[in-house]
Amino acid sequence: MTKYVALLRAVNVGGTGKLRMLDFVAACRGAGFADIETYIASGNAVFGSKSTASKVKTELESQLQSRLQKKVGVIVRTAAEMRAILRANPFPQADPKLTYAIFLDLPAPSGVLMNVRGRTDEKISLGHREIYVYYPSGMGHSKLKIPAANTGTARNMNTVARLVEMTYRVGKSERPNTRNVG
Repeated sequence: MTKYVALLRAVNVGGTGKLRMLDFVAACRGAGFADIETYIASGNAVFGSKSTASKVKTELESQLQSRLQKKVGVIVRTAAEMRAILRANPFPQADPKLTYAIFLDLPAPSGVLMNVRGRTDEKISLGHREIYVYYPSGMGHSKLKIPAANTGTARNMNTVARLVEMTYRVGKSERPNTRNVG
């Protein structure tokens, strides 16, 4: 069983897209996922599934649409991909609460950084299917516009690290026993 992280787009942001976490868990169960665990009320879940990432995305979007009567964007990464994203953070010395990974479904198109507007003190770097941004003055104060990020969803590095940690708990029985038995 593969461990996945699902990140919902535009949930509990600015009072729109409200989704109770119990409903999110029910949607995950309805999609057939196992060992479901959510993190904070902004649309993060870790779970196990025997399906492919694309099938996980499709099933979860379908479940959410039927429950909410509207489309909810879902970004899916495997546990291994999330660990790689955390390790690839190009701003490891920066405050993790001010450093974000913007998760995209597809790799960012070439020249994506040329379309950025409103940049002041922010630092930007491309990952595989992520755009990393360090907001030294805070995301809430930034006027930065990244058109390629419009269909993505952002999580700060504290949240990414927490989700990575949670992937080790999902399906605990699959994890090797590391207790000292001697």
